[in-house]
Amino acid sequence: MEKLSLLKALVMAGCGSRREMAAAVKTGRVCVNGTVVSAFTQAIAPGDSLAIDGKPLKIPSQKFIYILLNKPTGILCATEDKRGRQTIIELLPSHLRLAGLHAVGRLDLDSCGLLIITNDGALTYHLTHPRFEQEKEYSLTLNRPLSRTDREQMERGLTLSDGPTSPVAVRLHHALPNVCYVTLHEGRKRQLRRMFGSLGYRVMQLRRIREGHLLLGDLPLGHSRLLTALEVSQLRSSVAE
Repeated sequence: MEKLSLLKALVMAGCGSRREMAAAVKTGRVCVNGTVVSAFTQAIAPGDSLAIDGKPLKIPSQKFIYILLNKPTGILCATEDKRGRQTIIELLPSHLRLAGLHAVGRLDLDSCGLLIITNDGALTYHLTHPRFEQEKEYSLTLNRPLSRTDREQMERGLTLSDGPTSPVAVRLHHALPNVCYVTLHEGRKRQLRRMFGSLGYRVMQLRRIREGHLLLGDLPLGHSRLLTALEVSQLRSSVAE
């Protein structure tokens, strides 16, 4: 087993959520090698002993898993929800619901499409950090056709309440005038809805169809599959430093 953070080890051991385990560390309930620790980023190495509330824990081996989910609208991009709303984890087959899984980035409650789920924190960091500018493509249905002038404005970039956006690439559907495809590198909260909204459009449907080389393809809505070794390799290569 390679080293992993104390917080991740606790979550992978099935002791609770990341938030609960962070609180446990902060309140002195966790010991590593018999010593109370206060930093949940502390590295855990093979051979270390780990305990919570005096109860020894078995440090799980770190097995990475990579899942592609076609997320429906109305499903929360979270591993759990105190309000009882359905989460992405509940859509996965039971044998894939491993501890430590999380979404890479997010899709809003009213958005659907391609979502990567993994327990590989390093890859998640690289795929979501702005410095690596991971390319994503979306299919959008608008309340009216996108005009040429507004398309050109989108492609130059717009100024939103949190500052100017980077330019995006826009192409129109060959037969459906209200449908367009947008490729961007940023990941601000509800960015595309806000961009189109600033030009007077309402987004009726937003679906992510590509991330890097990874395509949603014909995966049915609400279904998931494991990524192939080639797909994982392509994701890693797309954010290589």
